[in-house]
Amino acid sequence: MENALRIGLSRQMALQTQMSVIANNLANINTAGFKRDMVHMEEFRMPVAEMTDLSGQQKKLSYVHDRATVKNMSPGPVAQSGNELDVAISGEGWFVVNTPNGERYTRNGEFKLNNTGTLVTNEGFSILGEAGEINFGQNETGIAFARDGTISSSEGVKGKIRIVSFADEQKLQKQGFNLFSSALAPQPVVAPNLIQGMVEQSNVKPVLELTKMIETVRAYTTQAKMMQKTEDLKNDAITKLAQMPR
Repeated sequence: MENALRIGLSRQMALQTQMSVIANNLANINTAGFKRDMVHMEEFRMPVAEMTDLSGQQKKLSYVHDRATVKNMSPGPVAQSGNELDVAISGEGWFVVNTPNGERYTRNGEFKLNNTGTLVTNEGFSILGEAGEINFGQNETGIAFARDGTISSSEGVKGKIRIVSFADEQKLQKQGFNLFSSALAPQPVVAPNLIQGMVEQSNVKPVLELTKMIETVRAYTTQAKMMQKTEDLKNDAITKLAQMPR
């Protein structure tokens, strides 16, 4: 019975992790460029403990292990924003962001100008071009982004946004503020395809997440009931043994 409770507890812990991931996905439905997470669960065979009253492979105990959180890196739908500083990447590529902790990467193209005229993210981190930060003067107007990333204004060409890619996007690590870090050096995208006035939305599908949340709650509740029944059987057995004549 103790084994059954431990196995049930491992299942509940994995479901709790899954619920946290689902809740985070739902909280970021409206976060531009957000990438949905999924929990990868697998069987864990206990190498030492076993059911001694069984034989062969049936003696091994199988636990539930939430091995990893997998990122869904598929692009989200693109929506028109009406803001001339918003840019969406069509196809592969990531914007490069300068942060106090080094370069970070994002698909969120909601940009703005800070009080010094530098192109930045909503959090104030500067967007990097091929020659560094991109700056505009107070009197510049008509900011335009070409499909290849070239930026121009009433003062002429201002630079070119740096767009990079990665051989394995699953190795990117979320760092907060919808930014990713990478231990591997990024590669430049030779022919990026940028669309001005558009924003890539979150790739979270609300109906799918809500369905998974309901399934997770049901699974957790069912497991809790099974564990309670196992505990009741244990207590009942102890009570009956205590009542047996000696």
